[in-house]
Amino acid sequence: MSASGGTKAIVAALAANLAIAVSKFVAFLFSGSSSMLAESVHSVADSGNQALLLVGGKKAQRQATPQHPFGYGRERYIYAFLVSIVLFSVGGMFALYEGYEKIKHPHELEHWYWPVGVLVFAIIAEGFSFRTAIKESNALRGRRSWKEFVRHAKAPELPVVLLEDLGALVGLILALGGVGLALLTGDSLWDGIGTLCIGVLLILIALVLAAETKSLLLGESAGAEETAKIEAAIVDGDTVTRIIHMRTLHLGPEELLIAAKIAVRHDETAAEIAAAIDAAEARIREAVPIARVIYLEPDIYSEAEVAKGPDPEATPGGPGPETAGH
Repeated sequence: MSASGGTKAIVAALAANLAIAVSKFVAFLFSGSSSMLAESVHSVADSGNQALLLVGGKKAQRQATPQHPFGYGRERYIYAFLVSIVLFSVGGMFALYEGYEKIKHPHELEHWYWPVGVLVFAIIAEGFSFRTAIKESNALRGRRSWKEFVRHAKAPELPVVLLEDLGALVGLILALGGVGLALLTGDSLWDGIGTLCIGVLLILIALVLAAETKSLLLGESAGAEETAKIEAAIVDGDTVTRIIHMRTLHLGPEELLIAAKIAVRHDETAAEIAAAIDAAEARIREAVPIARVIYLEPDIYSEAEVAKGPDPEATPGGPGPETAGH
């Protein structure tokens, strides 16, 4: 992901949400609309979320240390996961509570023009933020659908901002609908229903974000396109004849670890094998620039060994000695 592109989208969303949060709180104070209060808290939570993303991006830039030899790239995943928790608790659960209270203890809206005016302003501001996020994402999305982009993006910032902005726009429409129906019918119950809908929406978005960032935290491999480039770069057809097996892992959005056992000719000297490995590493980095850590282990390819299949005890996540054979 382009770090500058992600930061630009985050800053645009942060500026929009801060302005919107202030205007929504003012409208709530004048009107007493629970939808406006829920939307105010939503905007405050979104502002905090964008601040968390900026902090995570800054911390991820720290240099590797002996204690953390692979660096701090996953800080961005951790802070993105925190965003989903904040959105679920502060945004979604609060909106559900406020909607329930409004339905249980309804009261008439006052100064209706405040919430309506603020909601229209908020839709325009959120639309600007959403447009910025879409523009920055399109540069990276390529031919993938939006669903594929959100599900498979290794950098969490743009998918998070996209889903937040989408949720904010839909939430504003729900709030406007709740306030509008309350005014048309004279029944403030609709305001409470709109608030409940906002809460359900935010919780659903938070669950999607949590699932995606959890996968990134656990450690995802390189994408299919990158994997194909790596495999093509390793084999030179001369000294390196094939890949016996390979593992890839994202240490961060822009840092990839590659570990592979490669087949070399049995009559090559140690110097020739070392030179071939160095050349393969150079080809990999040229083909996939985010390949930062590369481990290549030379071996002699054996059809008999391959026929035995993989050793489950040697596979990450495989059964331990106590469960082998069961």
